Amino acid sequence: MTSAMPTSTHHAALGGPPLTMFGPDFPFGYDDHLAHPAGLGRLPQDAHGSEVAVIGGGLSGIVAAYELMKLGLRPVIYEADQIGGRLRSVRFDGCPDDVIAEMGAMRFPPSSTSLFHYIDKVGLDTTPFPNPLAPDTPSTVIDIKGRSHYARTLDDLPPVFGEVASAWDSALEGTADFAAMQQAIRDRDVATIKRIWDPLVSHWDDQTFYGFLCGAPSFSSFALRELFGQVGFGTGGWDTDFPNSILEILRVVYTGADDDHLSIVGGSQQLPLRLWERAPDKPAHWPTGTSLTSLHDGKPRPAVVRMHRTAGNRITITDADGGIRTYPAAVFTAQGWMLLSKIGCDESLFPIDVWTALERTHYMESSKVFVPVDRPFWRDADPETGRDVMSMTLTDRMTRGTYLLDSGPHRPAAICLSYTWCDDSLKWLPLPVHERVDVMLKSLREIYPDVDVRSHIIGDPVSVSWEAEPYFQGAFKANLPGHYRYQRRLFTHFMQDELAERHRGIFLAGDDVSWTAGWAEGAVQTAINAVWGVLHHFGGETDPANPGPGDVFDSIAPVELGDVTEVL
Repeated sequence: MTSAMPTSTHHAALGGPPLTMFGPDFPFGYDDHLAHPAGLGRLPQDAHGSEVAVIGGGLSGIVAAYELMKLGLRPVIYEADQIGGRLRSVRFDGCPDDVIAEMGAMRFPPSSTSLFHYIDKVGLDTTPFPNPLAPDTPSTVIDIKGRSHYARTLDDLPPVFGEVASAWDSALEGTADFAAMQQAIRDRDVATIKRIWDPLVSHWDDQTFYGFLCGAPSFSSFALRELFGQVGFGTGGWDTDFPNSILEILRVVYTGADDDHLSIVGGSQQLPLRLWERAPDKPAHWPTGTSLTSLHDGKPRPAVVRMHRTAGNRITITDADGGIRTYPAAVFTAQGWMLLSKIGCDESLFPIDVWTALERTHYMESSKVFVPVDRPFWRDADPETGRDVMSMTLTDRMTRGTYLLDSGPHRPAAICLSYTWCDDSLKWLPLPVHERVDVMLKSLREIYPDVDVRSHIIGDPVSVSWEAEPYFQGAFKANLPGHYRYQRRLFTHFMQDELAERHRGIFLAGDDVSWTAGWAEGAVQTAINAVWGVLHHFGGETDPANPGPGDVFDSIAPVELGDVTEVL
């Protein structure tokens, strides 16, 4: 049973070194870099107090701004909506504050060690997230083709589900050298990581996830591929990812990003909000007690509506209130399509190949619907079977994934009625929230005919479709086949010595730039890349004992593909 008390388990490492998001594309130890007592670097005295624009107040922007402030710069954050970005925790009107709807990121793998550097720093607690068949999930129901299967472990399901799991394990090991890669990541063995990964990039860049499955002998059966798409591994069904590059999926499973998730007690948005308010110890230049909020008089500047180059290769920004300010450097952390649609930009901001990569970015749609309920009634035992009356649910019905979220018996709780991606998300897009709830409850009634979920609802539902959010236009980036070259351009943009001077000084960070899009760890890692880029731009340097990502870039750089695609 799930404990009512929060726990922090992300430090535990059984059987040797922990699995972390160390590579595989760019195997740099961001967690060690952040924890090193030498800090992230030093700036020349005459750079102290210089303003740097940070566009976007999501996790990546807040982390970048926090670290730039520690270095002695003055970050100026622009935020169109609210601090947190896709770390958006919503409370229900009239309900206790700890009844939370996580509209964006809601589960975080322990392998996100750079992310947990900041979670620990601001004193947040975590608790196991109730994924399907997870040890702390009381029970799971898999409802496929009109039949429901109740389980507490994989062994409780019909044998075909074990066949699917075995087929996936075989596909990974036989084609992607899975065990050896995970051991190399645990050992931080850069040479072995690159020996395995770099050839896979050239082999698989042009292949979809589904094509990878079709080519695996263990998935020669369409029935297994179909069931795998509906049920998947870790968090649930993955058929909405089938059109994406198989490289995207390998990055997830190699680094354990889809395993053993934790949620943040009280809501994930607390992380950027606490960093916004936190006064770091011994900041350079600034007096003790300085925080991002104190530098901004309590609130960030409004949305950016225009960016252009001005004399001296500076970056001039116009905000939604008409304010105009000019900066020697800027960090852009919002989603890249904003530069194509919502922000008026000079073409000279970036080289043309970077503009192409921004334009080719592919976003996953995503929707969620939550309702508050009077108590965790799903823990009631069915008098005839002794089973939980309702369970974490995976289904091929429109709801797809239903999650039950509570913090103890006899207290108000929340249900994520539906979490969907891509085409499944688009099916909900035209419906207002109450119509969404009606359809979802009808689907759940087919699975649980004796459970009246509606009778337990105590407040208005909340919903989001990230593709309809004007400052997001999608949930997160997911590369299609052939997009590796574009991804590499965006990720390596912080290395600017070889760029023409007219293209230097603005640094990309955030989900679009990350190799692990959709996971908050990538937001942190790319923020640290941008911080190194700004430090270098101002003539600063890192301590020799703690080199930054740019200092070691040449030795661990992502493999560069040529013009000719290698034939499988």
